[in-house]
Amino acid sequence: MNEKCVDSVVGDILAGWRYDISGLAPEMRGDYEAHFAACVRCRARQRLHRSIDISLIVLATISAGLFLLAFIVIRRYSPQHALLLEIVALGGFAFSALVWVIVAIVTPVPMVVLDAARTRARQLSDRLPPEIRDRLPDELKLK
Repeated sequence: MNEKCVDSVVGDILAGWRYDISGLAPEMRGDYEAHFAACVRCRARQRLHRSIDISLIVLATISAGLFLLAFIVIRRYSPQHALLLEIVALGGFAFSALVWVIVAIVTPVPMVVLDAARTRARQLSDRLPPEIRDRLPDELKLK
């Protein structure tokens, strides 16, 4: 990635925020969204950061699921030293769940996923025929 940032001041601000503008008010996002549109380097780094964040959530989820499955299998078959194995499985599940919570709190993954869901819902809503769109309750209509 040999590309230079088009505005190093804005790029440094975004780097300090891990390229996350999801928590900003819409009126404050304009300049940063324009920067992402113009700057290939910052856009690529933002994509990299979100990929890492989502990968961590997915890995922690899979890990917790596997530890829970191990606990269930141990309970079902009751091998020798079952208590020790159950403790290890529950400890692994607890650790994976803790990692999941920490990643969800520290990273903007929930906001990014919610924003992506809203964007997709808005796209689908725009494709609906007007007669169906008009029949939707007001609380379901997107702003």
